Amino acid sequence: MLLVLAMFGMLSPASRGALMSASIVLYAMMGVFSGFYAGRLFKTLKGLQWKKAAVATGSLFPCVVFGVSFFLNFFIWGKKSSGAVPFSTMLALLFMFLGICMPLVTMGFYFGFRKQPYDHPVRTNQIPRQVPEQPWYMHPALGMLTSGVLPFGAVFIELFFIFSAIWQNQFYYLFGILFLVFVILIICCSEITIVLVYFQLCGEDYRWWWRSFFLSGGCALYVLAYSFFYFHSKLEITEFIPALLYFSYSGLIALTFWLLTGTIGFWATYYFISQIYSAVKID
Repeated sequence: MLLVLAMFGMLSPASRGALMSASIVLYAMMGVFSGFYAGRLFKTLKGLQWKKAAVATGSLFPCVVFGVSFFLNFFIWGKKSSGAVPFSTMLALLFMFLGICMPLVTMGFYFGFRKQPYDHPVRTNQIPRQVPEQPWYMHPALGMLTSGVLPFGAVFIELFFIFSAIWQNQFYYLFGILFLVFVILIICCSEITIVLVYFQLCGEDYRWWWRSFFLSGGCALYVLAYSFFYFHSKLEITEFIPALLYFSYSGLIALTFWLLTGTIGFWATYYFISQIYSAVKID
């Protein structure tokens, strides 16, 4: 939604902080949809303690981002930099998280958990069957490395411009192209994850759920590696605190990218497996 608004010129990069403010507000407001789909999937997977799952859904990622940002802000305060986030702003963000985001996620999770779970075309065996030994090229680590090449190749040019806009005070206006790249990223992550999981199922390894998430999220490793390359080739940072800020925020970018692409791969694989098993005829 943020990309669409920026693409139609409703959010200008020239307005300092507009994109960041809009992203924070939209993230808080979209919590109800996040909780709803997480709650329904949690019920489909036969989860029981929905309250703990709701708290984890709404708090894990924001707590990591807030904790890292709050920790780094101490160093910026120590340097007496004008880029430091005021303590009152940090408190306002905390109250927004506790008063808006978490209640919306919990409410969405509650209604999602009350709905009927997703229908599966076939039943699973109560006793899990033994998984045969897999060939070396089906190792999860190798799969993450190979599956991340194509999605990263689709986004690395735009990644250069985004890093330049963040770290070299340049403006980024190509939101239409960024939206097209995002669509290509979704297609690449979905297709390559589906193909690799299909090979896994052909090898009689049915443990696809976490594998699909990590396979699709493998391109985040390349994003993190690219941040090191950009640091050594484009930036001239020699002091400790600026380097700490760069690598910490680059780590958060890679973490966000991993969660995004991993979620895309999981849902695409879930839909694909439901479709292929619904076509199975059992006499």
